[in-house]
Amino acid sequence: TMDYRGYGTSRGEPSEEALVEDALFYYDWLLTRPDVDKARIVALGRSLGAGVAVALAEKRKLRGVILVTPFDTLQSVAQDAYPYVPMGFLLQHPFDSLSRAKAIHTPALVVVAEKDEVISPEHAWRLVDGWAGDVTAFTLPDVGHDDVKSAPAYWPTIVGFLSRMEVQSDG
Repeated sequence: TMDYRGYGTSRGEPSEEALVEDALFYYDWLLTRPDVDKARIVALGRSLGAGVAVALAEKRKLRGVILVTPFDTLQSVAQDAYPYVPMGFLLQHPFDSLSRAKAIHTPALVVVAEKDEVISPEHAWRLVDGWAGDVTAFTLPDVGHDDVKSAPAYWPTIVGFLSRMEVQSDG
């Protein structure tokens, strides 16, 4: 795990390009470690981090990707929030996960919060529909954007997906 640039203990300015650069750097660093099985790297991204994980899956070989409260494009999420503002002209970092997803064959787990008040579930479902590889999608009932980890099914769903990745990678 890491802090975004400009947040926590990280320095610099956050941007789509910078965050993806950081993810690529950490992925490449993992490949140098002798204690890491390069064939078993899985990325997990939540909310904005899901956009970073999608970009990583587009650019590097992953065993799987877990997307928690993801979106199709940041522009469409912003447009929902501000329907009368031309977000396409204002948004500097589009995080267009949907256009990337069409070329990604990495197996994905998509975790949707039923009552997400930040990223409407329809944005996650558009991403699911556009994903080129196998997708397991799961809706967590009665939770919002910020309390997904408190849902009883959250960790078991992730562990189940990772267990399936283990079985698939071994045989």
